[in-house]
Amino acid sequence: MRVQILETKLIQPSTPPLAQDQVLPLSHLDADPNLDVTFRYLRAYVNVDRTKHVQDPYHVVAGALSGALPYYYPLCGTLRRDNGNDHRRLELHCAAGQGMPLVHATANCTLHAVKNLDDADSGFLEKLIPDPGPEESLVNPCMLQVTVFECGGFSLGAAIHHAMCDGLGATLFFGAAAELARGADRVSIEPVWDRDVLLGPRNPARVEAPVGDYLCEKGRNPYDDEENCAFVREFFHVREEWLDRLKAFLLEKCGQRFTTFEALGAFIWRAKVKVSDIPGDETVKFSYSTNIRKLLKPPLPVGYWGNGCVPIYAQLTAKDLLQKPIWEIAELIRKSKRNANDEYVRSYIDFQEMHRREGASAGKNVSGFTDWRHLGHSAVDFGWGGPANVLPLSRKLLGSNEACFFLPRSEAGVGDPSDGFRVLANLKGECLCGFREEMDKLGKMEFGFA
Repeated sequence: MRVQILETKLIQPSTPPLAQDQVLPLSHLDADPNLDVTFRYLRAYVNVDRTKHVQDPYHVVAGALSGALPYYYPLCGTLRRDNGNDHRRLELHCAAGQGMPLVHATANCTLHAVKNLDDADSGFLEKLIPDPGPEESLVNPCMLQVTVFECGGFSLGAAIHHAMCDGLGATLFFGAAAELARGADRVSIEPVWDRDVLLGPRNPARVEAPVGDYLCEKGRNPYDDEENCAFVREFFHVREEWLDRLKAFLLEKCGQRFTTFEALGAFIWRAKVKVSDIPGDETVKFSYSTNIRKLLKPPLPVGYWGNGCVPIYAQLTAKDLLQKPIWEIAELIRKSKRNANDEYVRSYIDFQEMHRREGASAGKNVSGFTDWRHLGHSAVDFGWGGPANVLPLSRKLLGSNEACFFLPRSEAGVGDPSDGFRVLANLKGECLCGFREEMDKLGKMEFGFA
């Protein structure tokens, strides 16, 4: 299988959005050191009826992006680091004439041949998304690629610097472009910037929530550790029957009903730590994003497309994680959700302000988890229907080098499409065999291991 790059074009906004240059401040959540990374992911679209969709997907998407960029023109800007003492902090510079790089490519196979990308190897997938280096990702914080397959289907690959937006914010942009592609005159949700106002620090800054209990590693890049390790990604199909059994087991043992995220998160967290040979006296952390858009008082505007999530943590020693019964781990994750409130968010922002020069991170041994099942990917319909598959290719997330994603089931899945969902786990190569064995226990109802 081969991917051929035909051209890279700078997509300009359909109407000039700027009369003069501007510098747009980012929020303190955008400037979180955990988000100083480029996030890369794919959407795959199947062309079921080629007689109906005779237009080249590349030209349809390119035109839609051009129409959306007058609303989302900051994505054409350039991120720069502060020239003063606060050299870690990013700010966005926007000027007339800027555009967004869009790669036009073709693949010499059908999407069916690779099961809508479920059966494609990592080397092939990597060629479907731009892969900017650290400096290029600042110059072009949003780079896209449309790859058209022999069947007429296509993939849309995105490489977006995380300081610009989170998954929900990116979905607002792509959803707006998709609306225009389907014939809308204008976007239905007006984007809102105002990042420094809506998510700026209080005066005076103060920390009245347990943020400092988790963010204590000052001056440390959260992704420095294990950069020379070989990492792999693996998909696991988790069936509803297995989840029902796991949650029934936990209910029987402790009398509590847990969500899928709490129950399965506890199971996977322990499995990952178990195969990682972390010393028993070291602290390990479970990190996940929580959407704060409606938690804040007042809530963020519907069109706010900046980073609108904060990391929540659960932590204990590796020894305790492996020795405690699994229902206690699930309960620890549940209790951590109590931090998801307005004061925690404001304290998190103020903590970033108080330590913005030296930076702060959650340290090492962080296992990052995120749930993509409800991000609204199906709404990103350029006229071919929603994506048949969504695949993240990044492993750096929430201060973790081994992010774990709960993903919607792809249309290429075996059996009933409603039967469960997929888990994408990133981990060190030498841990893969052991982790597979631990995941096999989920189907065998071996939940109570020590």
